[in-house]
Amino acid sequence: MVCVIIHTLQKMKIPLTFTICILINLTSTELQSQEDSSWQHKPEVKISGFADVFYVYDFNRPQGTRRQDFLFNHNRHNEFNLNLGLINVSLDHEKYRASFALQTGTYANDNYAAEPGLLKNIFEAYIGISLNKKNNMWLDAGVFPSHIGFESAISTANPTLTRSISAASSPFFLTGVKWTYRPNDQWGLAGLVLNGWQRIQRLEGNSLLSFGTQVSFHPSDKTSLNWSTFIGTDDPDEIRRRRYFNNFYGQFQLSEKLGFTAGFDIGLQQRSKSGSTYDSWLSPVVIVQYKMNQTWNAAFRVEYYKDETGIIIPTTTANGFQTTGLSLNFDYAPTEHVICRIEGRWLNSKDNIFETDTSLTDKNFIIATSMAVNL
Repeated sequence: MVCVIIHTLQKMKIPLTFTICILINLTSTELQSQEDSSWQHKPEVKISGFADVFYVYDFNRPQGTRRQDFLFNHNRHNEFNLNLGLINVSLDHEKYRASFALQTGTYANDNYAAEPGLLKNIFEAYIGISLNKKNNMWLDAGVFPSHIGFESAISTANPTLTRSISAASSPFFLTGVKWTYRPNDQWGLAGLVLNGWQRIQRLEGNSLLSFGTQVSFHPSDKTSLNWSTFIGTDDPDEIRRRRYFNNFYGQFQLSEKLGFTAGFDIGLQQRSKSGSTYDSWLSPVVIVQYKMNQTWNAAFRVEYYKDETGIIIPTTTANGFQTTGLSLNFDYAPTEHVICRIEGRWLNSKDNIFETDTSLTDKNFIIATSMAVNL
């Protein structure tokens, strides 16, 4: 609904700034009746940090700086490095909130390569305000984590050490405004207006904003279902191709020790501007987790990614990017703040797309290790 309202207002040539103000007024009729004293409470300020040091041995022994170009996490071969280090300052109040985090590491260098200057060092920077008396409707503006997928840039929040191909090939972060509403403990809704597909600064030559939605459902504390979308473009106006993307996933805790996650991505993009022909890509992934005891966990992942025409992962091969993957990882967490991980990951593609020391091959096997601290 929010995206429809914004899209209609834009068609009327109303600038985005005024559109946002109209949206706030439409969704915050109760705001004026709230007692002023509630805004005077002191907010909670929290400072936190995260660091993830890793070592990966790629048995293909690639010669480039990056291990494989389509990967953005833990992607250096035979060297110790910092995947992600960040420090975060957050502000939490019943009526407003804010978060500002600076980052460094190979993830920041590679995944933010399109951003100029110091923008590469922004992990998140947003401000949010409550829109109603119940404080279950919010408007956030700035740079914030993506609403797409179940995997985070912070490795300790994920069931596996390395990210699935689908996660690496969809936005980790977004920039714009986000409206969220939780009518009860089970349902969550969101609508977003964005600068583009994983961008802080809007693409040069692109005058079109992008949109997103999210619907989440938690019928119990053991089941979570999610549907997220993106509608927009990642091209300048002169060659603009519309992109439509859907992300579905479910997380299920079958017992105290056993749980699994199933996800499916599917996207469409115009082959040419104003054309009626669309190219597609898709990716299913399943992750099974097993908690062995208080300090040891294991996870097994099966995944597939199909992008024949190179929309998201460009290749020069006849069949494009069509890759199957298997991985197994073990985690040791002596405290809630520290986790040590090791993972074996095997990828097999239809064509020769993986770099070796002398050529390309259709197979890739790595052993990845990491030690991370989250405070």
